Amino acid sequence: MVVNACSRPYSQVFIESSLYNAKNLYKKRRKAMLKELDSFFVIAGMPIEPGSEEAFVQTWNKMVQEPAFLYLTGINQPGCYLLLDPKANDEILFVPPKDPFKEFWNGKRLGYLEDNNEVARITGIKDVRHVDELMDTVVARARKLPKGSYAYAYFFEKFKEDHNDRFRHQLLKALKPTGIKLKSAAALHWSLRLPLEPERIKDAEAAQAVTDHAFRTILANMSSFKNERALGLALDYEMQRASDGDLAFPTIVAGGENACCLHYVKKDEPLKAGKLVLLDFGIRIGTLHSDISRTIPVSGKFNPLQKMLYEIVLDSATEYQKVVRPGVSLKEIGNIPWDFIMRELEARLVKGCKGKFKLLYDKRPHGVSHFIGEQIHEGEPGTRSLETVLRPGMLISCEPGLYGEFEATIDGKKYREKIGIRIEDDLLITKDGFRNISQNIPKTVADLEKLMT
Repeated sequence: MVVNACSRPYSQVFIESSLYNAKNLYKKRRKAMLKELDSFFVIAGMPIEPGSEEAFVQTWNKMVQEPAFLYLTGINQPGCYLLLDPKANDEILFVPPKDPFKEFWNGKRLGYLEDNNEVARITGIKDVRHVDELMDTVVARARKLPKGSYAYAYFFEKFKEDHNDRFRHQLLKALKPTGIKLKSAAALHWSLRLPLEPERIKDAEAAQAVTDHAFRTILANMSSFKNERALGLALDYEMQRASDGDLAFPTIVAGGENACCLHYVKKDEPLKAGKLVLLDFGIRIGTLHSDISRTIPVSGKFNPLQKMLYEIVLDSATEYQKVVRPGVSLKEIGNIPWDFIMRELEARLVKGCKGKFKLLYDKRPHGVSHFIGEQIHEGEPGTRSLETVLRPGMLISCEPGLYGEFEATIDGKKYREKIGIRIEDDLLITKDGFRNISQNIPKTVADLEKLMT
């Protein structure tokens, strides 16, 4: 399916794909959720646009939807709600009234108009109602349930005062006269959401191709970038101009010692000859993302100490990938690369080059993997679903790193440097193991140096 952007007035309000019929995919997800539910379920999208709860915010902000709501509907605008009822096989979408004046300022929005089926046509949800009918509909459904029954909402017990928790309390207040209790459907939702459907795998692969091309382009032009900002802007441009979506996250460009700050955002310092620069970047296609890290030499060539440390990190990823397969959890295998790095620092740096090192952490700087999906860091908030057993279709990162002060004597020359290195690929779990869907993005020392000269 090729979507003509000129005929998509709701392109960032209803998230589509140029690779498949997104409306059918969202329908399939709702159907799967209905199959697993034993009572009705209500979920809230973001109630207002980000930042608009603050009095000083007077300008347009990028809309960031509740990912669980986006997963089920594709709707990327505030003020919408979804009800799924397995007993009646119902799916009902509640939207704000159509507001032509607001559209004059901000563009097309999905809105309720009596005797108008536009929202149903765009989303594929046939029953569309005014948002003011939400609580009356919920109470009416609850009154049909036997005493002692429950309904579902989407919320997390550990997280108080987020929009899901506030909506939960609104529901509890409305349901109190009925005696119906409320359960969280979060665990059920995650069991359906973490494995990617074939359509989302296509989006993820398309994002990898865009990311690969963008990275190769900046490698070829590396000598023209004098500071972190120029490099970051060029990389972002190359990704976004070939995408139908936004960046997966703000691109990290950390030159020299700045790479020792894991989520470095300053991005305004000069790139220094002879130093490394760490890049963490990705793009969204449809609702899926790429998430890639590469560490490259500013001058186009690694010095011997940098090369040694880089290859320790690269080899740790290979060691980790030996155990990535269905049936294990990320928590179970998470220490493997870090143990490998510590052993190899002792063997290659300390014993092999009479060197020494001081890390900026105690053995393990961060997790080596996270799930990738509707969120770039997918998984249940608080736990990141690290105890979830891997299944075919799940997409995870593989991102070992090394951050600290290092020195060694190599071929009679002494090197000393504060270095941050991270190398990240995206692994799709298969029935037999995994497939590295970012394997084409250059990362060996030889390939990087060749592409930069």
